Amino acid sequence: MSSIAPAADPAASASPVARRGLLRVLGVTFGLAVIVGNTIGAGILRTPGQVAAQLPTTGLYLAVWIAGGLYALLGAVSLAELGTMLPRSGGLYVFARHALGRYAGFLVGWNDWAATCGSAAAVAVVLAEYVGALVPGLAGRTVPVAMAVTIGFAALQWRGVKVAGAAQTLTSAAKALVLLSLVAACFLLPSTAPAPVAAAAVPAGGALLAAMIVALQGVIYTYDGWTGVIYFSGELEDPDRDVPRAMIGGVLAVTAIYLLLNLAFLHVVPVAALAGEPLAAAAAARTVLGPAADTVIRVILVVGLLSAVNALVLMGSRVAYAMSADGLFPRAGATVNPGGTPTVALAASVGVALAFIATGTIDIIIAVLAFFFVANYILAFAAVFVLRRREPETPRPYRAWGYPWTTGLAMAGSVAFLAGAVASDTRNSVYALALLAASYPAYRIASRWIDRNPTRP
Repeated sequence: MSSIAPAADPAASASPVARRGLLRVLGVTFGLAVIVGNTIGAGILRTPGQVAAQLPTTGLYLAVWIAGGLYALLGAVSLAELGTMLPRSGGLYVFARHALGRYAGFLVGWNDWAATCGSAAAVAVVLAEYVGALVPGLAGRTVPVAMAVTIGFAALQWRGVKVAGAAQTLTSAAKALVLLSLVAACFLLPSTAPAPVAAAAVPAGGALLAAMIVALQGVIYTYDGWTGVIYFSGELEDPDRDVPRAMIGGVLAVTAIYLLLNLAFLHVVPVAALAGEPLAAAAAARTVLGPAADTVIRVILVVGLLSAVNALVLMGSRVAYAMSADGLFPRAGATVNPGGTPTVALAASVGVALAFIATGTIDIIIAVLAFFFVANYILAFAAVFVLRRREPETPRPYRAWGYPWTTGLAMAGSVAFLAGAVASDTRNSVYALALLAASYPAYRIASRWIDRNPTRP
């Protein structure tokens, strides 16, 4: 690893409160870890039952998991270009701000920041629930345990980006190890046959198309997180190399783990019996581990969710930091400590996550902002097209394979997914549209206040 040196980041000169920039001390291993840690969560243990209920044949079931991986791969191939062209920490906000303007950046940045903080809170709450099931003394203490986990990771990150990166690498490696151990157990240990279940009728025609769309929506949610490394582009030692390697390698690793898990589940539980299982992994584990299965699955969930909390807290602080550097968040948010941690941005992100945990508003916030997470992808893919046309001479250390077809397919998939989400959840889509309508006046008010108070937190 090279010597620690400040990254070339506009925050270093954006405000008198920011006396130093982020540090380029992270590598491709961290990039892989943050993608695995941010992507693989409770979804892969729960979603298979939902998919099997929609598509009760092995071929169709596996096909949608492969399709979800291909969608993520197309997205990674495209956005890795922007990650090397614009190597700044801050995620999709950076691309929208540069390609589409200040308001688009504000819209993407604020909803991404809120959704990331809300996701950190939601994951911490789920983790705390499983901890309570494992440790009787902590049962019923979900809120304080979730807060303690969130604050604990924030304290680690406060020490510096190297410590935070090491925590991410270790927790992600532990997650991969326990999941692969579950795969091995399903294939290698003797299993008891589950009670026979009559195979459901396979839908046909329009019903089959509708079932595939619903199943694919769940799968794509489960793959969400493949953009993790671009939140830290300004902290990678060699973003020209590390961004594409981490994004593409991370998507391939996640896809491989998902397929192995699904093949393991199907090896011990027929797809008809898997259909509708609220926790598919537990159903599979019971056939090989018996009464110990529930405890094992809870341990797997706790270990797996630790890396997700750390990743989401890290990512949220980088969005707030980048917006501060550009004057779309209070300027003090660009303050960086000697260890390379944007401390004010981290404190603000953790504060929002703790507020979500305390008030119990996580589900409402995420349900509304979920519509924007795919909209953010659409704007990011649009940025690839815009910048190819507007800035053809700008250096692109990595260029998207198969452009414009790969980027166009990823964008079309995102548009179709968003349309399906709006059609299936009308109430929250109306709330999302209302939030979108209110965003421009909020942007004008925020911009004026921040411009008049450039050094106030």
